[in-house]
Amino acid sequence: MTYSSPTAHAPSRAAPTRTGRGSAVAEAVVDLGAIADNTELIAGATDAAVMAVVKADAFGHGMLPVARTALAHGASWLGVATTAEALALRDAGITAPLLSWLHGPDEDFRPAILADVELSVSSIGQLAGIAECAAELGATATVHLKVDTGLSRSGAAGADWPALVHSARRLEREGLVRVRAVWSHLISADEPGSGRTATQLHRFDDAVALAREAGLDPELRHLANSAAALDEPRTHYELVRPGIGLYGVEPVAGRTFGLRAALTLRARPVLVKRVPAGTGVSYGHDYATATDSNLALVPLGYADGVPRLASGCAEVRIRGRRHPVAGRVAMDQFVVDLGAHTADTQDEVVLIGPEREGGPAVTEWAEWARTLPHEIFTGIGSRVPRRYVDRRGADLPHGEEYLA
Repeated sequence: MTYSSPTAHAPSRAAPTRTGRGSAVAEAVVDLGAIADNTELIAGATDAAVMAVVKADAFGHGMLPVARTALAHGASWLGVATTAEALALRDAGITAPLLSWLHGPDEDFRPAILADVELSVSSIGQLAGIAECAAELGATATVHLKVDTGLSRSGAAGADWPALVHSARRLEREGLVRVRAVWSHLISADEPGSGRTATQLHRFDDAVALAREAGLDPELRHLANSAAALDEPRTHYELVRPGIGLYGVEPVAGRTFGLRAALTLRARPVLVKRVPAGTGVSYGHDYATATDSNLALVPLGYADGVPRLASGCAEVRIRGRRHPVAGRVAMDQFVVDLGAHTADTQDEVVLIGPEREGGPAVTEWAEWARTLPHEIFTGIGSRVPRRYVDRRGADLPHGEEYLA
């Protein structure tokens, strides 16, 4: 197996090669065709506009290639956590509507306002800071007021909501802000039949009604994540915000919608050696070979996103077979017990791959590490180059948008 030279996948991430020969011994291959298909599938499930959530470097897949691909295939908005992420998209020439929603108390909002980044507001203090920056610029900031409908993270609490909407209306009259949307976030849309969603919908509708009574006229309401976008039409309103579904993870327990996995994480062994039965492997010798075995050393570790918690239970695929991760995952490497089977340094070790090809799926790693697929994806570190391909597996050398 020959790996191509790595491709930079976002301004914030370096993508160095892992050898001196100019070819990587590990890489994450991102199928932009799958991103395109998943965006189209989600957009086809709703009459609402689609905001592709590309925060955290598009869940580790590469913010710019994913954003461009999603916008070319049914998304009309982009969502990010921070204004730094938003400004990186604007600096790359992306002009689509863009929402940023996680802000520090003393943030300078002027660059975001100048770049036409729309800003989430959860408190009167935050709103005042945005308005002050807008006044300094002689501009109007576009904001989305967020109400806490039960998740208890960001968003104004119910008792604080009336004061926030009245303050927002006053600042609208002064020309400092424009309230484009009211929004919130769901607690458990991934659990079919959860009564929490119905409760949140009721609270959300009441919050929108209060905003309108205060004189606001938001053109957009948005509440739905990936699970709700595919499984809860009553949550769609005018805009849905898919995240994990774009990357091919089925978001609703027990339901399959046809999403395609977009990322394959793979490497080559850097060493294969024969050891006798009873050989202890890795730190602490938690693991010992049951028979005379071949061991393969894989040059990825927890610094690259291979979770240490998966030590002793994870599997990888080599030459079409699953083999166990032997012993503890180290910072830069782990060992695979091949048993009586063999491998060489040109073989492919698949850590994460589509289920139809034998996996292991990212959901399996999440189970092994007792976490979420989101954490597995975003944990894949900057030492792992990203390479972009289309539906046919052809390279997209600069991670350009997938249009075919």
